[in-house]
Amino acid sequence: MAKVAIFVANGFEDTEVVATVDVLRRAEKLFPKSFPVVDIVSINDSKQVKGAWNIEIIADKVISDIKFSEYDCLILPGGRVGVDHLKECEILMNAIEKHAKENKVIAAICAAPEILGKLGLVDGIEVTHYPGCTANLEKAIKKPHISAIADKNFITGSSIGGALQFALQIVDHFTSTEKMLELHKTLVFNY
Repeated sequence: MAKVAIFVANGFEDTEVVATVDVLRRAEKLFPKSFPVVDIVSINDSKQVKGAWNIEIIADKVISDIKFSEYDCLILPGGRVGVDHLKECEILMNAIEKHAKENKVIAAICAAPEILGKLGLVDGIEVTHYPGCTANLEKAIKKPHISAIADKNFITGSSIGGALQFALQIVDHFTSTEKMLELHKTLVFNY
């Protein structure tokens, strides 16, 4: 069972947020009590947030209204502008550091692994990321050719193209590989 929060700021990568939330909420429907809470949390004062491609979403909560200790996993989507805004959110940065010290799961996709690098959390950890988004990842083990990687309590994803695999990696971590594969089958990946 995992309670998760995905943090959004203006400029977030639209598909990475929607795909991740979609897969986790599907997991909850398929495996009741696996993901009882999947909150979209705005770091703004408003629940209304605009993505990189001008898709507006209404978050479930604003950051000032949540208790970070209630979440098992904090998720950071990409989108260059959105990630830059997340980096500027002191409340979120402090919570990520505390979460990491408690060995709770932190998931980051696209440019967002840079946040983990900035905080010094992924030194010696395997990560994937969007090509070129390597600021502060000098001490991480970079594998940008992989869609999603889990290493210790960190899950990283490469990009919008790996968003479903990123979400499935979160499902795998909190349930089982068998359940993740069952969910994977319902998504009908054709190659």
